[in-house]
Amino acid sequence: MAASTLRIALVQMRVGEVKAENVARAVQLIKEAAGGGAQLIALPECFNSPYGTSYFPKYAEEIPGESTNALRDAAKKFGVFVVGGSVPERNGDKLFNTCTVWGPQGDMIAKHRKVHLFDINVPGGIVFRESDCLSPGNSLTMFDLPHCKIGLGICYDIRFAELAQLYTKLGCKVLLYPGAFNMTTGPAHWGLLQQCRALDNQIYVGTISPARDTNASYIAWGHSSVVSPWGEVVSTCEDEEAIVYADLGKFIFLPPGLMGLRV
Repeated sequence: MAASTLRIALVQMRVGEVKAENVARAVQLIKEAAGGGAQLIALPECFNSPYGTSYFPKYAEEIPGESTNALRDAAKKFGVFVVGGSVPERNGDKLFNTCTVWGPQGDMIAKHRKVHLFDINVPGGIVFRESDCLSPGNSLTMFDLPHCKIGLGICYDIRFAELAQLYTKLGCKVLLYPGAFNMTTGPAHWGLLQQCRALDNQIYVGTISPARDTNASYIAWGHSSVVSPWGEVVSTCEDEEAIVYADLGKFIFLPPGLMGLRV
């Protein structure tokens, strides 16, 4: 791997109903991904909790807290950047769907609260309202690596093209979206939205889903992927637990306007 290449790992992990087991599994998979040469490791949305409005209040914690402290310690122990998917965050009397980012020294370098809450009613498909218990975030979130600037969104945020455009104008070369699309929206839009955001903005897009659990009340689609500025899926998986690796190289170092050109 060239010195200028950024190796990322997307951790599509199984999530159950025991928080401590979820957190321990996340740390184990971070260790495995670091051993695979990843410099940046990203977890799925709600990595410590089943996804659902009945679960969010029960699993919510302050930041820093039990789950995010484990990410801090893992980032420092393995010398990597960790994008902590998301956890239900309790802040006063409000709950948020929140992603934390940890640097190799164990410092929290970013925190993103999901801006666009997942309120949806697809006739014959799915009804879900995050706003029944969650509050929205209200800001863009970026952080710098030695290689490039990275922007963050969570799941439903990917449907809003303006958010990605703002990140691109601010210099981001990679956007990461931890997300739990379901068995209705997943096959219809998951891959399409990744390719749209990547191609429209000439950036890399990475999406990180939980692994599929057909016994869960909310069934995730899976298919965590990395899409290039050319709109190509450069790395992906199916619905099982997996680590998706991708080496991001020449695209992120070309001047604006040349990002998607083959050279």
